[in-house]
Amino acid sequence: MKRSAYLERIGIKAVKHPDRAFLSLLQENHLLHVPFENLDIPLNRPIRISLPAFYKKIVEQRRGGFCYELNGLFDWLLRECGFVTSRISARVRNPDGSYGREFDHLTLLVHLDQPYLVDVGFGNSCRLPLPLTGEEVEDISGRYRIIPDQIRDHYLLQRQENGDWSTQFRFTTQSYELDAFTEMCEYHQTSPSSNFTQRAMCTIATRDGRITLTSNFLTITRNGQQQKFPISSRQQFDEELLRYFGIRV
Repeated sequence: MKRSAYLERIGIKAVKHPDRAFLSLLQENHLLHVPFENLDIPLNRPIRISLPAFYKKIVEQRRGGFCYELNGLFDWLLRECGFVTSRISARVRNPDGSYGREFDHLTLLVHLDQPYLVDVGFGNSCRLPLPLTGEEVEDISGRYRIIPDQIRDHYLLQRQENGDWSTQFRFTTQSYELDAFTEMCEYHQTSPSSNFTQRAMCTIATRDGRITLTSNFLTITRNGQQQKFPISSRQQFDEELLRYFGIRV
């Protein structure tokens, strides 16, 4: 695996000092260049916890992936660029207010002057590092904050929606090896209860919004304005996937 090839994949020309500014650049560029997608899952192509496999798919094949792949490989890149990181487990909040299982989501802490939550594997998410202090961070995708949970040593990632704060996931700061996520990676590929087995999807951030493709719709959001176009066939899905994401599966 080559750091230089990965940096080229996300549009970064040179390694800079491992500070918050460079971390922000890496995170945003990753989200602008690498899609969040589950395209292998409906095709029954197994996704294994393996850094070389993640690298081949994301860097060499210029694909995307879901959280275990995207954050798993991004963690490797950050360490190669001189950052100190931790792989942590998050439990995504369900519509009924319950939370997913442990290792439901792989996300990252980057340790600078203080720890920052950094996530390139959660779809439409914050594009900048988030401190755990409650400081609000805003970008084109929304306003975010992290607050302590009522449970000791737990935190909540929240996003502001219609003036109210909505929790996206719960996490602790405990660090794990990548292999700890193996069971849930398998679960999300095979369980009928997993969102990832329900339909094919691919989404990527753009400078002014986001482009999302599912088996039903192509949704283009620019400066808060959303357009939806129906997808009527697999052929049309494949054509839009190639047109907007440069992916041929």
